[in-house]
Amino acid sequence: MTRSIRVLFFLLLVLLRISSVKPIPTTLDGPFLPETRRLDPSLRRGSDDVPLDDPRLAKKVKSPFPEQIAIAASFSPTSIWVSWITGDAKIGSNVTPLDPSTVGSEVWYGEESGKYPFVKRGKAEVYSQLYPFEGLLNYTSGIIHHVRIDGLDPGKRYYYKCGDSSLMALSEEHSFETLPSSSANNFPHRIAVLGDLGLTSNSTTTIDHLTQNDPTIILMVGDMSYANQYLTTGGNGTSCFSCSFPNAPIRETYQPRWDAWGRFMEPLTSKIPMMVIEGNHEIEPQVGGATFASYLSRFSVPSKECGSNSSFYYSFNAGGVHFIMLGSYVDYNQTSAQYSWLKVDLHQVDRQVTPWIIAAWHSPWYNSYSSHYQEFECMRLEMEELLYQYGVDIVFNGHVHAYERMNRVFNYTLDPCGPVYITVGDGGNIEKIDVDYADDPGKCPSESDNIPEFGGVCHLNFSSGPAKGKFCWTQQPEWSAFRESSFGHGILEAINSTFALWTWHHNQNLYGENSTGDQIYIVRQPEKCLSDVGKVTSNNSFPAQRSPSNGCELRGVQRSWFFSIIVLGSMSVFLGFRLHVH
Repeated sequence: MTRSIRVLFFLLLVLLRISSVKPIPTTLDGPFLPETRRLDPSLRRGSDDVPLDDPRLAKKVKSPFPEQIAIAASFSPTSIWVSWITGDAKIGSNVTPLDPSTVGSEVWYGEESGKYPFVKRGKAEVYSQLYPFEGLLNYTSGIIHHVRIDGLDPGKRYYYKCGDSSLMALSEEHSFETLPSSSANNFPHRIAVLGDLGLTSNSTTTIDHLTQNDPTIILMVGDMSYANQYLTTGGNGTSCFSCSFPNAPIRETYQPRWDAWGRFMEPLTSKIPMMVIEGNHEIEPQVGGATFASYLSRFSVPSKECGSNSSFYYSFNAGGVHFIMLGSYVDYNQTSAQYSWLKVDLHQVDRQVTPWIIAAWHSPWYNSYSSHYQEFECMRLEMEELLYQYGVDIVFNGHVHAYERMNRVFNYTLDPCGPVYITVGDGGNIEKIDVDYADDPGKCPSESDNIPEFGGVCHLNFSSGPAKGKFCWTQQPEWSAFRESSFGHGILEAINSTFALWTWHHNQNLYGENSTGDQIYIVRQPEKCLSDVGKVTSNNSFPAQRSPSNGCELRGVQRSWFFSIIVLGSMSVFLGFRLHVH
């Protein structure tokens, strides 16, 4: 019997050890005490851009074959956009645009590899970036094609080629899987979220890491190529344009960086839909006050399908998730077209079909870093109440080159029904990582700093709480749950209509066993928070077994429960055996 007691004692020790594994927290455990993880001093704050002669950025096909192929979701999972570029861009003092009518825009597709019985045709365009200043060069793009394929089955893989069959200039075969149909029991597998990517060595690490995590769809929350960190003549990019080129007559751009970015992204974007929204680095002003020429021409978004009729803001569905992409650099006040559209869009969401609402735009409203601190207060004052009223669950932003996750918050007050705001502007761009916090001694910006490139200035002093009467907190704000100065990306896994697992991955741990920098279950409480917004249902309970997005084994409470059952079962079998023997 002594041996039986020893074995039992050993099993109990194992059970206690396993049960002590730190569980993945949920938002129901919050609000959390603020936590800061500062930049690892062994890491550099940034890296240079990948040079244009790098093989990953080289044009790999001859004209008029397609390159820079990318797909984007439509409003409904039964359709998808395919975009690509043919021909050669031109740069010089005098450039003549290509004729879009010289190359057709076709997508041949089918349900089996090598068989393409269906074809859809679309439209083509070119754009120019013009600078009538001495010494500056002009640019005109290749021919940009956009085709919308409809009549597809949700959640099915299709194979396709794009190009012009009459010129015998079709691409190699690519494939994509349509998004799941709208349903409270159907969700995209993994939603990748990143912002402020650029094209540095850090950027390439981010994309390598993201690709390994096998996303279903990508949200790109603005600031993509950073072509405007260059002069029109090219050369080297800079982390601070105004510092390096104080006498530039206009904020120049080197548009070939856009073409390089499209080539670099093609292995990912030709098979995974990437949904973009504009950032300040997409403004790219030119002659005559024109702006956003590259953004508006290069990317397809479902603006007409969702009723916004503007590429600066739109929405779409993916399974039980309704996504809303908003524009920080177009009129957002309560008399604007964007606000009117947003109000209608939110009102039309059926939470029994798409229980989750996820919003994204470039410039954050909640931000405790010195960089861009309170920069978009005007937008928050105009729109926050509307998003809160309709129970938006999660908000993703970029702009600040670091990571930060907030406690649930509304109007700077901790609120269990407020959205979870997450800043992921840490994709890896040439402007380097942000390391200063507004609550650090001597790091609080003045009220004349952080002037937005669009909209008004609404900086304010806090009216309550520990920072009452002050412009900055003297400690990490209570609404800031976790922040870290590091490059990375995020993966959101919607598990059911109540639970979603958010994981933020470090770049520096790409090749380690654990690349998780932050992880939390975001939990909806519709009965509590949506009582005034139509009928809601929630029949889902805590997911007992779920694999985190880094591919590791079950963690936390789920793993403890699982091994507890094994240990208790083993004890029962062992003791039963002993009783039977004696």
